[in-house]
Amino acid sequence: MNPNFNTVDLIRKKRDGNKLNASEIRFLITEYTRGNILDYQMSAFLMSVYFQGMDFDETACLMQTMKDSGQVLDLAHIQQPVIDKHSTGGVGDKVSLVLAPLVASCGVCVPMISGRGLGHTGGTLDKLESIPGFRTDLSVKEFKRQLKTIGVAMIGQTAEIAPADKGLYALRDVTATVDSIPLISASIMSKKLAEDLDGLVLDVKSGNGAFMRDYKKAKMLAHNMVQIGKRSGVKTVAVLTSMDDPLGVNVGNSLEVIESIEALKGNGPNDLMEVTFALAEAMLRIAKIKGGRKLLEQKITSGAALDKFREVVEHQGGDAHIFQDYSLLPVSKHNIKVLAPKSGYVHAINTFAIGMLLVELGGGRRQKEDKIDSSCGFKIYKKKGDYVNKGEPLVEVFSSYVRGAHTKRTAVQDLYTIKRYKVKHRALIRETIS
Repeated sequence: MNPNFNTVDLIRKKRDGNKLNASEIRFLITEYTRGNILDYQMSAFLMSVYFQGMDFDETACLMQTMKDSGQVLDLAHIQQPVIDKHSTGGVGDKVSLVLAPLVASCGVCVPMISGRGLGHTGGTLDKLESIPGFRTDLSVKEFKRQLKTIGVAMIGQTAEIAPADKGLYALRDVTATVDSIPLISASIMSKKLAEDLDGLVLDVKSGNGAFMRDYKKAKMLAHNMVQIGKRSGVKTVAVLTSMDDPLGVNVGNSLEVIESIEALKGNGPNDLMEVTFALAEAMLRIAKIKGGRKLLEQKITSGAALDKFREVVEHQGGDAHIFQDYSLLPVSKHNIKVLAPKSGYVHAINTFAIGMLLVELGGGRRQKEDKIDSSCGFKIYKKKGDYVNKGEPLVEVFSSYVRGAHTKRTAVQDLYTIKRYKVKHRALIRETIS
């Protein structure tokens, strides 16, 4: 450990609102990654950043140090344009599972390094690992070989790629320090810029189901990450999307895999497909591939996008029979429907609380060592703006335990605000920043 720095002094310095220099940030992140700074000390530092923030230079340095904590990929052997996508997270957000194979089927190389669930939001890795046998822990060598072979791979941070972020990510999830602009920016961009990308598209969400509930803060986050991408020489576009409702119909790991497969078969719900197409079109524009929405729709209609997802599952050890038989996925058999207590229009859904109820059912983590129950979740029947009759189903609850499903009935019902008059819809795609 560097004798010139004291961990407690640096925590205190940030706690008191002072700026850390590059050497101090590098010391904290490097020594934590080596195991010389303990989880409880890093948790205190994260909380200091949460309350005091970081300026752009500090954030960029934090990102760079996290990126440099592991191997930076060299994908010069890939002939296709290398473009990735990342979401800041939302409830029911399974876009990556649909988008990665879809865009790869259009001739783009998609090296997707994803994360696990954070707080109330689900994680791409947790969803993929609900597929029997699916491996997200590919080595860098395996990752690069798969990209060369099929043009897409979906893995998590490893000891080789951004290991500092892997540790910090798990800590943030269980210390209520997730929704911090510098921490989110550094986490996302450290993984993505380690991929040797030509371009990056970011889905930055706002609304009651997002980490950045306030639209202005979400826009600040988007600008922050676009500027970090620009400084690093990577074409970066941020699309700001609404997260006031769960995205799509299903919430829960295996349920969302099923919905993703259905989307690639052409049966995706409108909101899920609108966000997926908007992000995919942005990726195609960066890659300078013509065709846009029409090309993407053709890849779904022809089955090419679905075939690409099947290739991903096969190459990463998953059971490809799930594409024909969803019963091979761990979906709970204990389910109840939550009925509307009165007639009227749905004015609001507490989407954040739906995400937290999923955690209570076992579909998310309270502690970083927690095991995920992939079988539980929710099916959403009514969303904001929909009319519902008294006694019609609002949500279906899936739980590994009969009692678990029934105890959530009243809680789920209370998440809906139903009134007699209609409500205005907020645009799903709000703005693009490049």
